[in-house]
Amino acid sequence: MMSESQAKDAPTAGRELLQIFRILRFTLIITVVVLAVWLIGDVLMVVFASTLFAVILHGLARLLRDKARMPYQLAVGLVALLILVAIAALFFFSGPQIGDQFVKLKQALITQYGQVRDQMGTSAWGQFALDHLPKSLGGNEQSSGPSLGAGIANSVTGLLSSAFGLLGTIAVILIAGLYFAMSPAIYVDGMLRLVPESHRPMARNLMLTAGATLWSWTMGQAFDMLVVGLASGIGLVCLGVPLAMALGVVAGLCNFIPYIGAILGAIPAVLIALSQGTRTGLMVAGLYCVIQFLEGNVLAPFIQRHAVHMPPALAILSQTVFGTILGVPGLILASPLTAALLSIGDHATAPLEEEMRTGKAMGDAPLAPAAAE
Repeated sequence: MMSESQAKDAPTAGRELLQIFRILRFTLIITVVVLAVWLIGDVLMVVFASTLFAVILHGLARLLRDKARMPYQLAVGLVALLILVAIAALFFFSGPQIGDQFVKLKQALITQYGQVRDQMGTSAWGQFALDHLPKSLGGNEQSSGPSLGAGIANSVTGLLSSAFGLLGTIAVILIAGLYFAMSPAIYVDGMLRLVPESHRPMARNLMLTAGATLWSWTMGQAFDMLVVGLASGIGLVCLGVPLAMALGVVAGLCNFIPYIGAILGAIPAVLIALSQGTRTGLMVAGLYCVIQFLEGNVLAPFIQRHAVHMPPALAILSQTVFGTILGVPGLILASPLTAALLSIGDHATAPLEEEMRTGKAMGDAPLAPAAAE
């Protein structure tokens, strides 16, 4: 027989044990997720890329289905066929010219990198920088990585050759994404069955929210890439910079990675422009600064009104974290992945009450209108 004090303490002990169990379960889940990302991060990136492609097909197919009043699977097939036809037409009409420009761009970058390095070696400060930079960044200090010139040539301008090396992975992404888009409910419902029954309504809502966020982010980023690529190409043509088409394509593709991509896209153009003279190089650098200023202050706010807002510091940090853990695929897919996680967190947590907000204490809240005298 339990004493009266023991009977009173039993509920308290049960609550404490339940709380300890929840903490242990949460710790176990976090540990499993971290181990999965560490061990099979490349596979997870392929799965996420396939999901992102499926979201694009799904969104376009729903638009076509609603406009043309056709079955959903037929709409997915037509969208996939239209994408293939557009890519084939691009390669047929412009592929040889673009490929030739990329080959010339790669050789020009290697040559211009050597010239810039030789010029730096003629000054004391330039030689000091070369002596203290690791070889992976173009300096003389020994390190395990490749030189900057080889990195730029192979990573930024060697798109055609790297595409053949990634052909198998791209094929898996496209085929898996197509199957995901054909029957999305099968895969979403299968994941919901893994969730405890009491949490399924919330899990279903979060999955749908993440999908809608990925669709909005992708469409906004695609429009952003198109505008930046066209503006860069046209501006380079007006400045008389060679290989303007290839450089515009590079700028548009690199803009898929917010903030960091703008720098990566500008480096090849500035290096090529320096071969035409310092004045041309400065003008090209100014052109990219103007384009990015307009993109950040005019285009991005317009896109964010219709898509998703991501704080700049969080975007850069997520690119650093995912890029460090998962390499180049993590860097490329960091922004859509972070956008999806932000939307899930936003819908899974309660909004802050007005008195809990810190805008006034931090000093970044909008100023109240001045009282009329």
